[in-house]
Amino acid sequence: MSPTLFLSVFLLYILGMIGLSVWISRRQNSGEDFLLGNRSIPLILVLGSTVATMVGTGSSIGAVGQGYANGWRGAMFGVGGGLGMLLLGKLFADVRKYNFMTMSEELSFYYGANRWIKGLVAISMLLASIGWLGAHILGGSYYLEYVGKIDPVVAKAILALGFGTYVIIGGYVAVVWTDTIQAIILFIGFIAMVVFAVYQVGGPANVSNLTNGSLDFLRGEQLLPSISLAVAILVGILGTPSYRQRIYSADGPETVRKSFYLSGVLYLMFCFLPALIGICVFQINPNLENNDHAFLHMANDLMPATIGMVVLIAGLSATMSSASSDAIAAVAILFRDVYEMFTGKRPDSRQMVRNSRWGLLGIMIVAFAVTLPAEDIIRYIKDMISFVMSGLVVCTLMGKYWPRATWQGGIAAILGGGGCTVLFKYSDSLGAFWGGPIIPSLICATVAGVAVSLSTPARTVTDAEALEILATERREMEMHDET
Repeated sequence: MSPTLFLSVFLLYILGMIGLSVWISRRQNSGEDFLLGNRSIPLILVLGSTVATMVGTGSSIGAVGQGYANGWRGAMFGVGGGLGMLLLGKLFADVRKYNFMTMSEELSFYYGANRWIKGLVAISMLLASIGWLGAHILGGSYYLEYVGKIDPVVAKAILALGFGTYVIIGGYVAVVWTDTIQAIILFIGFIAMVVFAVYQVGGPANVSNLTNGSLDFLRGEQLLPSISLAVAILVGILGTPSYRQRIYSADGPETVRKSFYLSGVLYLMFCFLPALIGICVFQINPNLENNDHAFLHMANDLMPATIGMVVLIAGLSATMSSASSDAIAAVAILFRDVYEMFTGKRPDSRQMVRNSRWGLLGIMIVAFAVTLPAEDIIRYIKDMISFVMSGLVVCTLMGKYWPRATWQGGIAAILGGGGCTVLFKYSDSLGAFWGGPIIPSLICATVAGVAVSLSTPARTVTDAEALEILATERREMEMHDET
């Protein structure tokens, strides 16, 4: 495929998304409009946005690369994601009734509106959102680097500038609309690629006979690393701030529950497609230097140019939809929690839209910088999830479902999970055995959280009192809006 043709179509696509964002931005009057769509996002948009965000960089570039390198293990990415969405809907859809704005606000409620928990979670969630955003910039840059023949650093900068522009202009409503459009393009592209890939290797009847199409990943020493991959993605779903934004912005708990259940089922059905593509590409060309190029090799080098273009734009759509969601989540945390923690005062709500746009620009720049030393997308995601999210997920579950959990125990869980991940960096043998640090990190976080909770005084602030503290803070913002 001609690099010029691909880059031209990509530019037109970005311009279309920017045009939609400009149109949407005319209806925004407050910070809550910009960051949460005025909490009135309907089922179809919550569903479309969630699906598009789930099927992002990991499911396109990463999962196909895993299928290329390890056969059906590539499906474990989707298995973890699908189960994670079902659990998220089951365990946390009811959170919508509390009108939280950020995940750090939610977690502070579980611990009596404790400010220490809120502050630590705010910083952790900001880092998590930037980490995910960096993963999507890294994955999306592969397209521009491989197909457009662009320098890797320049490719990352172009991608960040592209989706960053329409998010900065249109805010959260632009994100859910563009995500929904991108979800449609995504499924068309992936289905086209699967059909082409299967027939390139001799048709459906021949798939079971492919060289790397066995189920060895479920046996022997491969089993634990395979489970580790699925657990890492499941934890990522439960702890990623962008999915919490879906909860806080939906028009009601039932909308959240239905959209997450439907998303989880769709993702479990979808999960085998990227692995199958990777398996077929390995059969066609087993000599790729970089596993993460398997998706791009099929779309750019093997498929007819017209179909390949649809697939490439679909893959980029998946990446950019995920990135835009994480960018919005990051700026919400920045101004709702981190700003107050460091300045001791709340941001001026009258300037929230303008300030949020500047905040988005700064977050994009930081995320771009984070990606500069990274190369392997799956390793990046697994390490980032283990370090930032393993303890946070344990802290969240303890706070919501274990009355004896204390804020000291919550902090211990967060630090315990991150500390365990750091230790894995110094032991290649442990990493090889476990397939990554996520499972030991969850164990360490749980042990630390339970032990410290049992050795510290029980919570005395009731749920009603905690809600009132947080509601008072929100009323202060609303009063600013009125003045």
